[in-house]
Amino acid sequence: MHPIEQFQQLDNRRRFLRRSAMGLGSTAAASLLAQVQAGTADARTHFPAKAKRVIFLFMAGAPSQLDLFDEKPDLHRQFNKPLPASVSNGQRVTAMTKGKEQIVAPSMFTFAPRGQSGMRMSELLPHLGGVADDLCIIKSLNTDAINHDPAKTLFCTGSQIPGKASLGAWLSYGLGRMNQNLPDFVVLNSAFWTGGTGNVQALYSRLWGSGFLPSKHQGVSFQPSGDPVLFLSNPAGVTRESRQKMLHLVTKLNQQHLAEAGDPEIQTTIAQQEMAFRMQASVPELTDLSGEPEHILDMYGPEATKSGSFARNCLLARRMVERDVRFVQLFHRGWDHHVGLPKKIRGQAYDVDQPAAALIKDLKQRGLLDETLIVFGGEFGRTTYGQGQLQRDNYGRDHHPRCFSVWLAGGGVKGGMTYGETDEYSYNIINNPVHIRDLNATILHQLGLDNTKLSFPFRGLDQRLTGVEEAHVVKDILT
Repeated sequence: MHPIEQFQQLDNRRRFLRRSAMGLGSTAAASLLAQVQAGTADARTHFPAKAKRVIFLFMAGAPSQLDLFDEKPDLHRQFNKPLPASVSNGQRVTAMTKGKEQIVAPSMFTFAPRGQSGMRMSELLPHLGGVADDLCIIKSLNTDAINHDPAKTLFCTGSQIPGKASLGAWLSYGLGRMNQNLPDFVVLNSAFWTGGTGNVQALYSRLWGSGFLPSKHQGVSFQPSGDPVLFLSNPAGVTRESRQKMLHLVTKLNQQHLAEAGDPEIQTTIAQQEMAFRMQASVPELTDLSGEPEHILDMYGPEATKSGSFARNCLLARRMVERDVRFVQLFHRGWDHHVGLPKKIRGQAYDVDQPAAALIKDLKQRGLLDETLIVFGGEFGRTTYGQGQLQRDNYGRDHHPRCFSVWLAGGGVKGGMTYGETDEYSYNIINNPVHIRDLNATILHQLGLDNTKLSFPFRGLDQRLTGVEEAHVVKDILT
C-alpha cells in the first residue's frame, strides 16, 4: 500500500475512534443531565458534598508562620543563639544560608487569645482575630519543595513538575459548571503593599492552567484595569447583534469541522466562544461595585475601591460565589521576607487582614459561608533562624518547607480550632503532620470528590491531583 494510503487509513481509524468515544461521552452526559434534572443524581460527586465553591487566598512568597500564627513565646530566651544541630538535623537548606551559622530570631510581635475559642493570634492580624471562631488553623502543613517556583507549582497543581492540571481545573473537570454565563474558575492577581517591592517572584499561568485536561477547564484571569477579561469589549463599529451573527456562522463552521475531524478541542472552542459572548454581558455587571452599600465597602477596608487591590478582589470573590463561580483564586505577592521582615510583613498584613476577615463575615451574613470553603496560605514557611541584619526588631527568614501554617474557614470545616503542633522552634512537626497532598485531598473531599477516583488518563497513567502517593483526608478538622 502506498504510504499516503496507509496514512489515510490510519487517520480514518483515528476519526472513527474519536467519534465513537464522543458518541459514548455524549450519551453518558445526556443520561447524567436527565438524572440531575430529575433529582436522582448529585451532580458528579462521589458522595454528598459539604461545600459547593472554593475561594483560595494564595500568599505568594511564603508568609512567616512564626510571626502570624505559630506562637513560640519561650523562643526569646534563644535570641542570637545558634539553632541546636539536634533540631535542624542536617535538613536541606537553600543556597542563601548553606554553610552559614543558623542564629535564632524570635518574633518581635505579640500574640493574644481571640474569640471564645481563645485561639492565639499575632497582633498583625486584629481583624482575622475578630473571626477566630470561624477559623481552623493547621500548623503542621509540610511540603517537598524548598524553592518558590516548584513549591507554588506543587501547592497549586499537586506536582513540582510544570504541566499538570491545577486544583481549580480539576474541580471544573470533576464537577462541571454551575453558572452558564461565567467561567468555572476565575483568577484575580492582587496588587501588594507598595513598600514591599523587593524580591517578588513572577506568577505564571500554569498555576491556574488545565495541563492535560481539556483547555476549557483552565482559570480565566481577570485584569485589574480596562476590560476585566482581555478583548471582552467589541471593537468600534461592531454591535452585539452583529457579533452574535458572526458567532453563529463560526459555530456552524466549527461544527462541520468537528464532524469531520472528531477533535474534542473543537468542541471546547465552540463552548468557549459561546461563553465569551455571554460574558460580554455578565462580566461588566459582576465587576461593577457601584451598587454595593457603603457599609459593605467600609467592612472590606479603605482599599476596597482601588483597582487591583486585595480588598477589592475579596469583594469581587464574594460577588462571584454569589453567582455560582466554582473556584476563585486570589494571588497576593510580596511575602518573601529574607531581610527587613518586621517592616514588610506589617504592610502585607495590612493588605490582607481586614479584607479576608470581611470576606468571612460577608459570606456568613449572606448564608454562603457554610457552602463556601476559604483557604489561606503560601507555598511554604519561614525558618526560625534569621537572615540579614539580626536584631530583635529587624530580621529576615529563609524558606522552610518542613512546617508552616494555613487557615481554612467555612465549607464544613470546624471553626475556632488549631490542628497539628510544631516544636519549640517551629522547625519540626510534633504531631498530626499534613502534607500538601493531604490538604488537597481534604479540599476535594469537601466538594464531594474522592481524590483516588478523580483521575484523567494521560501518558499511560491515571493522573490525579494528589499524585500516586497516598493522600489522607484530614477528617479531624471537618464537621
